[in-house]
Amino acid sequence: MTKVIAIDGPAGAGKSTLAQAVADHLGLARLDTGAMYRAVAWQALARGLDVDDTGSVGEMARRLAIEVGDRVTVDGTDVTGEIRSARVDRAVSAVAANPEVRATLVQRQRRWVAERGAGVVEGRDIGTVVLPDADLKIYLTARTGERARRRATERDDGRSVAEIASDLERRDHLDSTRSDSPLIKPEDVADDAVVIDSTGKSADAVLREVLACL
Repeated sequence: MTKVIAIDGPAGAGKSTLAQAVADHLGLARLDTGAMYRAVAWQALARGLDVDDTGSVGEMARRLAIEVGDRVTVDGTDVTGEIRSARVDRAVSAVAANPEVRATLVQRQRRWVAERGAGVVEGRDIGTVVLPDADLKIYLTARTGERARRRATERDDGRSVAEIASDLERRDHLDSTRSDSPLIKPEDVADDAVVIDSTGKSADAVLREVLACL
């Protein structure tokens, strides 16, 4: 039986929708690791920290109590909506590139899986770094224009599709060129990963492709 499923890919590819659908179908818990990095970014901004200050942000992350589920809380404060803001969008890549933050959160992510023995975990480097022994590895991608349109539909934050597309391209570049656990490209995924392009496909169609791999 497949116990641990890793879903990686760029922002806006549909990872969260797919991860939730797979988890619901299989009766597994789901962990959105991106929400963890967003929570750290939100707290850094709330405290007025420079998100590029590796030491300060790393020390803060080690002390934060982050809970990720249907709601996301930081030290008991519900920040589910706040972490999806455009301001956090622009800051999260710097936080995710922080090796001290990554070391802290990767340890927590692995502990989450170890405690449950199973689950669906989504992020940027789950199948290559966090859980290289996952039973099934999915790399979900989509064209930038489609990812931007989805984000515009999901979040009414005043940005145009063109502005969101520009932000996504900037984040893709930052995430894929960082030195610590960079976002992998479709052509560089793990040999045992399944690459799925969700462009033009419904959520149900993508779910069926994943379930066919089990």
